[in-house]
Amino acid sequence: MSSKINSAHELDQLSNGDLEAKLGEAKAELFNLRFQSATGQLENNGRLRAVKKDIARIYTVVNERKLGIRTNPDASEKDTDA
Repeated sequence: MSSKINSAHELDQLSNGDLEAKLGEAKAELFNLRFQSATGQLENNGRLRAVKKDIARIYTVVNERKLGIRTNPDASEKDTDA
């Protein structure tokens, strides 16, 4: 599955496309974990909470970029080329 995200600072280095890919992976993992939980096969209940927090971190970075609070690494590369 996907690796645990330690902080939002790690997400700052990713482009919007990479963030969308990470979000998709995290949502797929959450779906699988919920399915395992419902069938009684889940061994690590703490992983559910960690994945939910990772999803929240990704959404936070995306929304802060939209509001202009965080800078997009793609935009800064385009600004330096111009």
